[in-house]
Amino acid sequence: MGENHIGNDKAFPALVLAAGASRRMGCAKALLPVGSGTLLDHAIGQARQLGGPVTVVAGAWYPLVRYRCRSHPSAWLVAREWSEGMSASLKTGVANLGPGVKGVFVVLLDQPLIPPEAMLALAEMARMNPSQPAAADLQGKPGAPAYIPRRLWPEIMALEGDRGAAAVLARHGATRLVMAGAESDVDAPEDWRRINGELAEQPR
Repeated sequence: MGENHIGNDKAFPALVLAAGASRRMGCAKALLPVGSGTLLDHAIGQARQLGGPVTVVAGAWYPLVRYRCRSHPSAWLVAREWSEGMSASLKTGVANLGPGVKGVFVVLLDQPLIPPEAMLALAEMARMNPSQPAAADLQGKPGAPAYIPRRLWPEIMALEGDRGAAAVLARHGATRLVMAGAESDVDAPEDWRRINGELAEQPR
């Protein structure tokens, strides 16, 4: 997947969270095949559509996922405390962002059905109002993909356990976007069989 017209905007980087152990899947979820690459390759492509540098936060299956990844993100980070849950990978990513960053996009590894136009809508919304959080609308609640402005990072860094940014986004009234495919994620083999079938039916 190519980059969009926004360009390589360093003020709006993206994190791809890929640190989990994929216990329900029984294998490295990141390495599941999608087209000519892997699920991680696809997620990196989605993150590139947001227009800034892309960092992959890895953990349980590192360095295997890096060796088998065909895409080349701007950087790799390893969440040393990945076993504590999503908060560890999110905090690792945020802690390594530079002083000129206005906010960060968070992209999950396992939402391959989200189309490019939905990612572009999120990217443009963040740039229109960089201090306002924005997120996919998941049954009336904010979820991933999401944009987290810098002013909320102290609350992100205070998260613990297997918790993402959803509660922080909700507390601060994140703008919610209806994003096709955001509610279809890959957690177990049956999810992958269903989603892979849908991907195969999509026009190329």
